[in-house]
Amino acid sequence: MAEQTEKAFLKQPKVFICSKKTGKGKRPGKGGNRFWKSIGLNFKTPKEAINGTYIDKKCPFAGNVSIRGRIITGYCHSAKMVRTIIVRRDYLHFVKKYQRYEKRHSNIPAHLSPCFRVKEGDHVVIGQCRPLSKTVRFNVLKVVPAGSSGGKKAFAGM
Repeated sequence: MAEQTEKAFLKQPKVFICSKKTGKGKRPGKGGNRFWKSIGLNFKTPKEAINGTYIDKKCPFAGNVSIRGRIITGYCHSAKMVRTIIVRRDYLHFVKKYQRYEKRHSNIPAHLSPCFRVKEGDHVVIGQCRPLSKTVRFNVLKVVPAGSSGGKKAFAGM
């Protein structure tokens, strides 16, 4: 059963809870008592989405949202909202008159599923989906922690 933190009873719409059959395989994630899916596009479904007990209808892995359109990378600028983060994208804009580039940025609000743990500064991959609220049109698909390798090398010394 999911954690009931809201006033309304939360459940996944595609899972029948009141089954008379009780067995060892009826825990969430084991034996089909939880709905989850692969979103495709070479993104793996997180273990927490398969084995977790959260209910989120806006989650691309365990909810009713499909990813289509743009796939964008950026880093988490703010994680202060509930299930929503601000992703900042830095880019260069060419000014033809001066033959130079200027720095610009854009902030994109994205829905953060409970299967991810994100801190400010983490690199994230977000995918476009249907409008989830007034401003949110993207969903977090992958998180790369800020301290992991893969970017610039740290000073190695001699």
